[in-house]
Amino acid sequence: MTHVIIGLGDSRFAVSMDAVAQVGRLPGFTRVPGTPPWVAGVANWRGRVLGVLDLRPLLGLPDQGDGRAKDARLVILASGPVQVGVLADRVEGVIEVNGDELESTMLTLGDEVGSLLMGQANDAEGPIGILDESAVFALRSRLAGARRAG
Repeated sequence: MTHVIIGLGDSRFAVSMDAVAQVGRLPGFTRVPGTPPWVAGVANWRGRVLGVLDLRPLLGLPDQGDGRAKDARLVILASGPVQVGVLADRVEGVIEVNGDELESTMLTLGDEVGSLLMGQANDAEGPIGILDESAVFALRSRLAGARRAG
């Protein structure tokens, strides 16, 4: 199955091409008060309000702050009619990943990180964490709980 490779800092992750609706330049977005740090905000994406996620806090990666890479992209994931934008420092290309060839993720990863990854693939550049797009979409339920608690 074909996956799109995205870079977050020095780390690389991939998401199934079937889940990627679009890749575009990073639009301006507005932070929403009371949301967890992994919610970057909302953006006007082609006339629609789109939730924008920064997966760094969930993946245990350092905060990028406001300084985004010049190659930063917004990767739009779709599950039926639901779409969400995921921030990426760069889009590196594609990789073919056979599900039965996936390596398990490192045991030292926390439960939160492990829940977002299906496994790991490798190429000439090194390891690539394979994101579970259904887990990314399941973050909606955590957002609802965080909003009620806040």
